[in-house]
Amino acid sequence: MDEHALLRQIPQIDALLRQPALSALPPAVAGPLARRVTEELRAGIRAGEIQAVPALEDLCQEILAQAERPRLREVINGTGVPLHTNLGRACLSEAAAQAALDAARRYANLEYDLTAGGRGRRHDRVEALLRTLTGAESALVVNNNAAAVLLALTALGGGGEVVVSRGELVEIGGSFRIPEIVAQCGCRLREVGATNKTRLRDYQSAIGPDTRAFLKVHTSNYRIVGFQESVPVPSLAELARRHRLPVIQDLGSGCLLDLTPFGIRGEPTVGACVRAGADLVTFSGDKLLGGPQAGLLVGAGKWVEPLKRHPLARALRVDKLTLAALEATLEAYLDPARAVEEIPVLRMLTASRECLRARGEALLALLEGLPAALVSTEEPAGGGSLPGQMFPGTALALSPVSLTAEELERRLRTGERPILGRVRQGRYLLHLRALWDEDFPVIAQALREVLA
Repeated sequence: MDEHALLRQIPQIDALLRQPALSALPPAVAGPLARRVTEELRAGIRAGEIQAVPALEDLCQEILAQAERPRLREVINGTGVPLHTNLGRACLSEAAAQAALDAARRYANLEYDLTAGGRGRRHDRVEALLRTLTGAESALVVNNNAAAVLLALTALGGGGEVVVSRGELVEIGGSFRIPEIVAQCGCRLREVGATNKTRLRDYQSAIGPDTRAFLKVHTSNYRIVGFQESVPVPSLAELARRHRLPVIQDLGSGCLLDLTPFGIRGEPTVGACVRAGADLVTFSGDKLLGGPQAGLLVGAGKWVEPLKRHPLARALRVDKLTLAALEATLEAYLDPARAVEEIPVLRMLTASRECLRARGEALLALLEGLPAALVSTEEPAGGGSLPGQMFPGTALALSPVSLTAEELERRLRTGERPILGRVRQGRYLLHLRALWDEDFPVIAQALREVLA
């Protein structure tokens, strides 16, 4: 049957809503769900993934099923991207998840000093861990890295000029761009250098009576290669000190461990930036750090302490769940070997192809009789981190006979437990890197049901 004939078979919304099976749902719930189900069906037909329109009763059951599902659902990530922004970026460690659960279920001494028997500060424990792990004098936590940059520039640069290299005017995602953030903070942007080359004398010549800070932005989501030059933090910090200006370094991804032993190069650690002379370093909690969404600021007390007293600090502060998960994540870093073993994103990024292939063999054993094989792949970190670096990986490749790879992808994605993979050259790929071993039986059952 051709596409147009299938599209004509899709029932009207009114016809669906008149079905007795949907009478228990309020119209305000049933209507949007009916439209969503029919739109998904229409899209599947146009993409060639659906060859027959389900019966009216089956469509009603799908609407009822969607009404019972939470909007935010657990998915199995077979894309091979550990820091998949659309899937929530970093998964928490078991310890961090348990800490958040414990904080959620009962009261906690969030702002209560148990020793003194009076009011305390909510950030004390996390700040102490950040000082220990980075060597910084002071630390602060807000709700994401964009908020950290916003607070730093508003408090330290408001009403004046902030000097930034043209090669570092990045877009951090979602159309949020450094020039727009600077303007929002009440600062004037002073661009120096060229896109590919900025020298120390460019910063020197930009200093004037209205200069408030140097902003150094780590290009964590892209790389400039070839004929390029930038000013290292130590040189910029020396210039800044002579003029009593702070160097604010937006590090972005927030790497706390040197990942060079695992073949991951070119990503500076937070501690290295502090030691290099950056007065204030901002970074994310939910990227390479592997914790909850948060914006972390560390640096010299002279520059961090005023941020804590700024009115924006309260508007941008984090809740007890975030603090509990972040504390548990940071505690793992006190032992680097423990961090690599326990924090999911570190475990995923440092997994060798041999390790992934061994896990793939275990999954393949559950799929005996199905048209599946293991293939080698190259995979990114995701989440605007480690640009240009591809990690050697392994994927389960399926070449179904009874349906297309696109239809297999759709059925797995829309199942009761959504499974996300990729379609490449007519094959369905399920990458091993971001899968948990406990996902394997679920994957095997879903594949057998779809391919039966």
